[in-house]
Amino acid sequence: MVALTIRHITIYRYAQPVSLGPHRLMVRPRESRDLRLIGNALTTTPGAMVTWATDVFGNAVATATFQDMTDTLTIEATADIELYAAAWPVFDIAASAISYPFPYADEAWTDLGALTVQQYPDPDRRLGLWASGFVRGNPTDTLSLLKDLSEGVSSAIRYQVREDEGTQSPIHTLDISAGSCRDFAVLFAEAARSLGFGARIVSGYIHNPDQQISDTGTTHAWAEVYVPGAGWITFDPTNRSLGGANLIPVAVARDIRFAMPVAGSFIGATNAFCGLTVAVDVTLSGCPTPAPAA
Repeated sequence: MVALTIRHITIYRYAQPVSLGPHRLMVRPRESRDLRLIGNALTTTPGAMVTWATDVFGNAVATATFQDMTDTLTIEATADIELYAAAWPVFDIAASAISYPFPYADEAWTDLGALTVQQYPDPDRRLGLWASGFVRGNPTDTLSLLKDLSEGVSSAIRYQVREDEGTQSPIHTLDISAGSCRDFAVLFAEAARSLGFGARIVSGYIHNPDQQISDTGTTHAWAEVYVPGAGWITFDPTNRSLGGANLIPVAVARDIRFAMPVAGSFIGATNAFCGLTVAVDVTLSGCPTPAPAA
């Protein structure tokens, strides 16, 4: 177990005072057997009325509504958590899914629904053909295939910090061979879907005790693939890692657009927006406590 404190600050700056529209915030870590939330707080400057809801994926979503005009918006979220994810996970994959290809059971297929469907156009099956290149035989080992696919993304794409909003299409990412963590995650998830897997995007934070991981100091994105027996298996193609030992999930979604940490609008001059800065600090804190009961 590792006890962590997370501090996430987002600052918007405007050339002159503007009116702020409602802001949708996804900054509260997702509780699970692998993650215990000890405490969290959310503050904004200027102050806002904050309401909470749970979306269709079980994510905690805050909506901040502002009254005052301002030239600066600061959103600060802090959380204390205990992370129990295993460093070297063992996945108990069902016998029916050990080898690929395999069919999902009817009930799983119904529940996975749109998570098996590619979200970006691929009319010439370029992505599908690229992903098929990692299938070494028929049948082939399922987990090895997914590992190879994740590492294939890391090998084909050069990591770059990209501060502009939005996510590249998987085909564009392949064409330019470069992208941010969210582009890596989307490419991997879409490639897995093209092979018939159910996949979802995860946004959150990363703990980097050895200072050897990309995407520290900001939010992070990765993906999960559903494999019968094992359930949702975590893949972080940006850092060539498997499992969630150093990952702190905040939101899961079919499309990364629905897992954005902060989304909102303002009313003002078209050139009023000056810039955005994001800072994330994940540090060790507290003392160990017993792991949750099985």
